[in-house]
Amino acid sequence: MSTNGKRLFIARHGETVFNAAGRMQGMYAHTPLTREGCDQATDMGEALRRHVQADAPLALVSSPAGRTLQTLALVVEELGRDFHANDTDIRLREIDVGDWDGCYYKDIAPDIRTIMDMEHKLFIKKAPGGEDYRDVAERVSEWLSEQQFQTDMLIITHGMTARVLRGILLGLPPLEGFGAPIAPGLAQGSMVMIRDGEEMIVIDGAGRGERA
Repeated sequence: MSTNGKRLFIARHGETVFNAAGRMQGMYAHTPLTREGCDQATDMGEALRRHVQADAPLALVSSPAGRTLQTLALVVEELGRDFHANDTDIRLREIDVGDWDGCYYKDIAPDIRTIMDMEHKLFIKKAPGGEDYRDVAERVSEWLSEQQFQTDMLIITHGMTARVLRGILLGLPPLEGFGAPIAPGLAQGSMVMIRDGEEMIVIDGAGRGERA
């Protein structure tokens, strides 16, 4: 997918208290970052500073969730940018886990393999009242269709949503069994840069893998 030669820096939020406890957080639960999550966000900001000149235009975009905005604030602090210049869009929210929101993984599925493909770290069962990956791809594609790509962008979103967003931008085919283009997962604390269908790693974090 063309980004008009502009760079999209895409990251998931840092580790949250729900991530650390093994709870699903979806979109609506308030789940602040842990100390580790704050460190991850700071490290992403330091890494991004090596790629973006201090006075270069950079659009700041985030999911409206508290944990993504907290991550964005810490990242842009390292860049010396104005956090209040950010734009949020509900379409960048995490996959909706419906009735599972706030539940412990172990309580929903004592054997995680009954709800998750362990090879791809993706849900194989749709949460009651929630979304599947086709739903995520539809809303993310709608958001992308409205972008003019006039400047480089920093996008802070969520684990599952970032994988779908990257899959679309990279022109990947729908992943068999999931019905949507989904890029490989990255650890928390990671950030990628995508430009015109090509991806590179800005920082390879050492945090946990995907958890919604």
